[in-house]
Amino acid sequence: MIYTLHAAPGSCSLAPHIVLEEIGVPYHLALISTDKGDARTEEFRRFNPKGRIPVLTGKNFFLTEAPAILLHLAQTSPTSNLLESGQESFIRAVEWFNWLSGTVHAVAVRMIWRSEYFLDDASYHPAIVAKGHEHLMAAFSLIEAKMKDRPWTLGSRYSVVDPYLLVFNRWGNRMKIDMQRDYPAWTDHAKRLADRKAVQAALSQEGIALWE
Repeated sequence: MIYTLHAAPGSCSLAPHIVLEEIGVPYHLALISTDKGDARTEEFRRFNPKGRIPVLTGKNFFLTEAPAILLHLAQTSPTSNLLESGQESFIRAVEWFNWLSGTVHAVAVRMIWRSEYFLDDASYHPAIVAKGHEHLMAAFSLIEAKMKDRPWTLGSRYSVVDPYLLVFNRWGNRMKIDMQRDYPAWTDHAKRLADRKAVQAALSQEGIALWE
C-alpha cells in the first residue's frame, strides 16, 4: 500500500512525516496550510470532518490523529524497530502520546496560538495566552526532567515517540523560548534527532528548520 500523508509544514504532522522517511515505505506528501485555514474549509471537512491534520490514507485506509498514525506505522513496520516489542514500551508510548497531544498540545499550545478557540471575545485573549504560557512552562520543565537521564524518550532506544517530542521543541523555538539555555537535556535530544537523515529529509520537503 502506498500511503498519502495529508500534512501542514511544521505542524504535529511533522512526526509521522519523519517516521514515513524512517521506515522507507513509498508515500505521497499532500501539504496544506493551516495558517490559511485550509483544514477548516468545507472541502477539507468533507474529506476529514474533524478539520484537522494529519490524515494518513491509502487503499481502503483512512486514519487520523498523530499518535494513532505513529503507532500504526511502528506496528506495521516491525523491522524498523521504532517501538520495542512488549507491553511496557507500548504503554509508555501511549502515556507520552496522550499527555503531549491531549494536554500540552490541545491545551497549552492551543491557548497560546489559538486563543480564539476558547473565547470569541478578543479582550480575553491576552489572559488566555498568558495562562497558556504558564501551562507550557510547567510541561516543558517536566519534559526536561524526564530527558536528563535518557538519550531517547522511552529510554535507550529511538522510537516513534521521539519525532513527536521534537515537534514541541521546535514549537518552543518558534515561540522565542530559549530552549538551549532553559532545557539543555531536551535540546540535546533535538540535536540527536537533527542528525538523522529521515529528519533532515522531512524538514527539507516541508521547507522548514528546527531552530526557527
